[in-house]
Amino acid sequence: MNPIQAPTLEMNFLLQQVFEADHVWQTLPAIAELLDLDTAAAILEEGAKFCGEQIQPLNRAGDEQGVCFDGTQVKTPDGYPNVFRQYAEGGWVGLCGEPEYGGMGMPKMLGVLLDEMGYSASNAFTLYGALTAGAALCIHAHGTEELKALYLPKLYSGEWAGAMDMTEPQAGSDLRNIATRAVPQADGSYRINGSKMFITGGDHDLTSNVIHLVLAKIQGSDGISLFLVPKFKVNAAGDLGDANGVTVGAVEHKMGLKGSATCVMNYDDAQGYLIGRANRGLVCMFTMMNYERLSIGIQGLGSAQSAYQMAAEYAKERLQGLAAGGSPTGAQADPLIVHGDVRRMLLNIRTLTEAGRALAMMTGMQLDRAKYAAVDADKQQATRFAALLTPVAKAFLSDRGFDACVMAQQVFGGHGYISETGVEQLVRDTRIAQIYEGTNGIQAIDFLGRKLAGDNLVTVTEFFAMLRQQQQSCAPAFAQELQQLQTLQQQFLDVIASINQQKHDKPALINAVAVDALDAFGYLLYGHFWLMMADRALKATTLPAAFVSGKQQLCRYYFAKLLPRVASHLAVVAAGDDSVMQPAADWF
Repeated sequence: MNPIQAPTLEMNFLLQQVFEADHVWQTLPAIAELLDLDTAAAILEEGAKFCGEQIQPLNRAGDEQGVCFDGTQVKTPDGYPNVFRQYAEGGWVGLCGEPEYGGMGMPKMLGVLLDEMGYSASNAFTLYGALTAGAALCIHAHGTEELKALYLPKLYSGEWAGAMDMTEPQAGSDLRNIATRAVPQADGSYRINGSKMFITGGDHDLTSNVIHLVLAKIQGSDGISLFLVPKFKVNAAGDLGDANGVTVGAVEHKMGLKGSATCVMNYDDAQGYLIGRANRGLVCMFTMMNYERLSIGIQGLGSAQSAYQMAAEYAKERLQGLAAGGSPTGAQADPLIVHGDVRRMLLNIRTLTEAGRALAMMTGMQLDRAKYAAVDADKQQATRFAALLTPVAKAFLSDRGFDACVMAQQVFGGHGYISETGVEQLVRDTRIAQIYEGTNGIQAIDFLGRKLAGDNLVTVTEFFAMLRQQQQSCAPAFAQELQQLQTLQQQFLDVIASINQQKHDKPALINAVAVDALDAFGYLLYGHFWLMMADRALKATTLPAAFVSGKQQLCRYYFAKLLPRVASHLAVVAAGDDSVMQPAADWF
């Protein structure tokens, strides 16, 4: 298969025409003097080159070789350490990091596009940098000045890596039962004892130190606190010292992501430092968790982009069957691309992926506004919008990303089931994205229970009002699509309002219908993005004619074939929880 090409034209179109990033950045003082569209385009081109030339060649070989553990040290696949060193030296780990500690200070709106490129090139490799950036974000938000000065420069530079240590065998999504303990010491540090499992990037040979953010309970307390625990101790000058009682118990044997080290981590009197306030560890950890949730959604997006390119190329080359009504060329066999069902799958993948990129960018834009906006009211609104979109970005992007990989595998037929074509690796690698950082069912419950019903639909109503304001400028050519979309938006609000009224009388209701509520919102939001993309492409003066017409065709396809799914999901939500909760537990 040909190398995956990063869709930089699509990315620049979203930045320039759809989201008008130059205007957004000019309203954010910390970004205004740092970045313009030309600089952003140059960063995208450089990122695409690095991902294509350096990271992608590691993907299949890394999957076949995997990580190995000799009982002491975890070794990543051949080539990983060298490319990670180049990746770090290029500034990619600290792309969105704080400039005062050596980061580049780029907005998340741009960062999500580089994340997509990385995941398209290699899911397993890209996770190491993503966890490091997330750990740095958490330390910057909640750590002391001393911890920030000591650890952030080495994390942003990629000299050290980060890991997030939450799960224990008896405490997965429900962390109340964690057993890891922290004992206060006279010098203000803590002694950490316990074990964690499923720790992505828990240990490896890419960096000289791994900085673990560990959830534990302080001795004598049932509250959960967060601690910074380095693999090797660090002195005041930033030099590495002795081993810190942080060891690997095992490396998990997994369905996919073979090049990503998923570790059982043991802490034996490891020295740790409190991050944030005692007993407020989950609040601090969710700064990193929400960053990783967006990142993992983008893992699904990046995989979908790769899957589309592979399947589209194969469908145009593979001769199989005759076109309906006979071959247009009189050939003995036509390429797969002539068949309606193959086209259906490719169009589904492409429309979901291109709209998914817009969702990632909108989420990133709200995170940038929440962090950098000059007006407090704008910050507060953006914070609420980012909170609304984060579970959708994680769940909808990863669900549709996995769907895309399976559809691409189906385009390949039998060849999609063997390793040589590469598409089966995407299926295996992407499946985990629906599970970790909070399963997608949990994301949906958070979305419906907290983000919609939690404030009695205030935020989502305000969010839809913002979308309607953007839709007002649409050309008359899209009047029918606009009416269809706005009708569904109102239906969504009506159905969710009904759920909100019933939530106290039916305690299981939100849990039972949450996934369909999130899916209805996701397809509805993608309809908005397709309307915006088609309209902005039509009005642009510098885009290739084929690009513009392509956007019109894809928009029509989405509104005809995929947007109607909103009504189906809303019907399931409206049906309530009776049929779900009625069977007795021992019936199953």
